[in-house]
Amino acid sequence: MSDDIEQLLGRARGEIEAAADLRALEQLRVDWLGKKGRITELLKQLGGMAPDARKAYGERVNRAKDAVGGWLDTRKRVLEEAELNAKLAAEAIDVTLPGRGEAAGGLHPVTRTIQRIERLFGDLGFESVSGPEIEDDFHNFGALNIPELHPARAMADTFYVNGGSMLLRTHTSPVQIRTMERHVKEGRTPPIRIICPGRVYRCDFDRTHSPMFHQVEGLYVAEKVTFTDLKYDLMTFLSRFFEREMEVLFRPSYFPFVEPGADVHIRWGERWLEVLGCGMVHPNVFKAVGLDPERYTGYAFGLGVERFAMLRYGVDDLRQFFNNDLRFLQQFA
Repeated sequence: MSDDIEQLLGRARGEIEAAADLRALEQLRVDWLGKKGRITELLKQLGGMAPDARKAYGERVNRAKDAVGGWLDTRKRVLEEAELNAKLAAEAIDVTLPGRGEAAGGLHPVTRTIQRIERLFGDLGFESVSGPEIEDDFHNFGALNIPELHPARAMADTFYVNGGSMLLRTHTSPVQIRTMERHVKEGRTPPIRIICPGRVYRCDFDRTHSPMFHQVEGLYVAEKVTFTDLKYDLMTFLSRFFEREMEVLFRPSYFPFVEPGADVHIRWGERWLEVLGCGMVHPNVFKAVGLDPERYTGYAFGLGVERFAMLRYGVDDLRQFFNNDLRFLQQFA
């Protein structure tokens, strides 16, 4: 029987060393060490042997099994290394070769629009400021005179985090609140003339809405600021943004943080198109940040960057801005 085992081992070793690839090697593992493998079959002969012979024979079979397993592992490492080297050789890149498809990149249309808005309001004396995208309830709602049961606070409209104690800001108005708070804390007095561009988040997604989009909100606070100042600045901005004299219509509207409030519409072809909201800062907002509403007045406004980009570039589906389709983006390079 010892001779039989030695012959099997010699055969096994020859077949394993000749295995051309990992698939063939795995088949050899099954043929020799599987449930019906040749080495496994030897163990089935133990039942008909005397106890002394059974022990000696079992030890020889187990040694044979270990030997075959070792050869399989060794051959596997060799084949894996060869396979890796072949793959590296096939996928090698000559970094000294000239690049293909070289082309000048360009700014994203939303980035272009934000920069244009910042530049135009900068010409009107506005400073661009930013703030955190994760906000608390006070800065996002409470200080803006938004009631506890206002629909804007609903879970269906707002992304809450940390168990509801914080939220992804739904507008950039909290930056206005933080700026006024900072002025009061530092002992500075108005005028305050800022715009607040940035990302905002709401539970909405279709061809004209996105759960993440960009807003630019503006604030001007000083003594004796009037609605006339608001109209002049917005009408000037709109005409400069669209590079033509725009027909502008202010229609009364309600926003908790301004009084009076208005929707701003522009003549677009044969129809009036709403493009932003605005109004005079509500006295309760001034009280929330520690400014005297008897001394100071101000106006605020907010616009959606993607909407202005869609109008300027003739895009009819907002989702194209976020699909990363190079055919679309290369038009703005």
